[in-house]
Amino acid sequence: MASRTNPPEGAGVSRRGLLVGAGAVAVTALGAGAVSAQAAGTAADFGPVTVRPGDLRYENLLRGNNFRFVNSPDEIRVVASTEQVVRAVGEAVRAGKRVAVRSGGHCFENLTADPAVRVLLDLSPMDEVTYDPARRAFSVQPGATLGQVYRRLLTGWGVTIPGGGCPEVGAGGHFAGGGYGPLSRRYGSVVDHLYAVEVVVVDKDGTARAVVATREPDDPNRDLWWAHTGGGGGNFGVVTRFWLRSPGATGTDPAKLLPASPQQMRQHVLIWPWAAMTERQLTGLLRNFGRWHERNSAPGRPQNGLYGVLQAGHKASGSVLLAVQADADLPGVDAMMTELITAVTAGLDLPTPLVDLRRSLPWLHRMTWPGSGEPGDVIVRRYKIKAGYLRRSFTESQLATIHRHLINDSGGPHAGMLLISYGGQANAVAPGATAIAQRDVIMKAVYQTIWRDDTEDKANLKWVREFYRDVYIETGGVPVPGPVNDGSYINYADADLADPVWNTSGVSAQTLYYKDNYPRLRRIKAKWDPRNVFRHSLSVEAG
Repeated sequence: MASRTNPPEGAGVSRRGLLVGAGAVAVTALGAGAVSAQAAGTAADFGPVTVRPGDLRYENLLRGNNFRFVNSPDEIRVVASTEQVVRAVGEAVRAGKRVAVRSGGHCFENLTADPAVRVLLDLSPMDEVTYDPARRAFSVQPGATLGQVYRRLLTGWGVTIPGGGCPEVGAGGHFAGGGYGPLSRRYGSVVDHLYAVEVVVVDKDGTARAVVATREPDDPNRDLWWAHTGGGGGNFGVVTRFWLRSPGATGTDPAKLLPASPQQMRQHVLIWPWAAMTERQLTGLLRNFGRWHERNSAPGRPQNGLYGVLQAGHKASGSVLLAVQADADLPGVDAMMTELITAVTAGLDLPTPLVDLRRSLPWLHRMTWPGSGEPGDVIVRRYKIKAGYLRRSFTESQLATIHRHLINDSGGPHAGMLLISYGGQANAVAPGATAIAQRDVIMKAVYQTIWRDDTEDKANLKWVREFYRDVYIETGGVPVPGPVNDGSYINYADADLADPVWNTSGVSAQTLYYKDNYPRLRRIKAKWDPRNVFRHSLSVEAG
């Protein structure tokens, strides 16, 4: 269960193209304006439903978002409550069957579609978003999509979370892996607001049970909460509920327990023609974008309200894009946007842009609009995405390598890379306070390619793997933490990091994802999943 974020609307890229082209159950109560589960059509008394091969529903429920990966489990269990999850996990363990968990299905790799998985748990009916007055926190079930979360939080209480911009991603994987998006420079990662989790775990004797873990210092289960502040989904158990409340928030007014939702999104989009772009201009854009973030990513800076995406597509894509967005009510927003764009384009004598547009849209429209890229998914549903954190702008040799791969003859129209704004208040948290260890970075770099048919798999995988390897050639083909690079993000899962063919650094995939937090995650894994029930190709190893 992993996820991602999207570039601003109007970027001219699909959602895939962003990255092609960015707890027992507590008694809950509905806040003012909230919609009950029954009224919203979610089935509180639904299921469980067991779907096996031969059932007309099987093929419809089988595939996740990336059509590269499909397996044939013995059964798909569609569950709607913690009790149903406990029963399903317990039965799978007793039968000796490997189990995997899916909420939204947007995992980049085959972490839930491994052929060894015999029971697939589908959590999609578990989509409640309510306010829990007993915990003074918002309760979110893992099957709720980000669009549902944003809409219900805003409609009921006028609040939000700094999550991703893709409305159909499930909260389960997105939250467990850390979660970030357009508001993260201003408010931190999603898990910086995580108060508690409910997790179905399996004891040493094979008993499945539900455990609630909170961030309270005296909570005996606190380590299980900590593991879910960026430790990734599918590692320790099945999360059946998250509770969210910002650190330091006081009182009982729900409207003051999470960040206020913006009213409108202010955004500026620039698109230049690739054909008129020189190497100096393209690498200059990448360099300047990085340098602006070097100057403007410390906690507390007003510029942390800005979120930018620079998409350098392969030359076959036809365009290069810069998109900047922010809360339209942020003081001085237009002047800060202009300063960022001026700094990124300075001294480059760029070609006349095809698009140069600044406008405002309702925040909820932007964050839940289903038109953020789905039409292209009708024919384009195969992709490979790789990523790395950046502490500063790319080196000159890395910039030259990027340009070389973006002009070669083997990349396609949906291939390229992105630089995505990060840092700001996400860097105000100590590396060990949550499982997210990268707390002094300024950007995320994403390398991607998407295509239509399985006959194109080999060529596309070769292109993006060689591109990534060559950018990090000096550190064994992967972003080993150092002065410039700082590992990668587990929600951008990349099985190549665990493959010695593509990772010759001697640094494990888990260390690239979790750095110095990995030994603690291993200890928590050994304590809470002693039978190693929850595992995949990039999972935390017991230790």
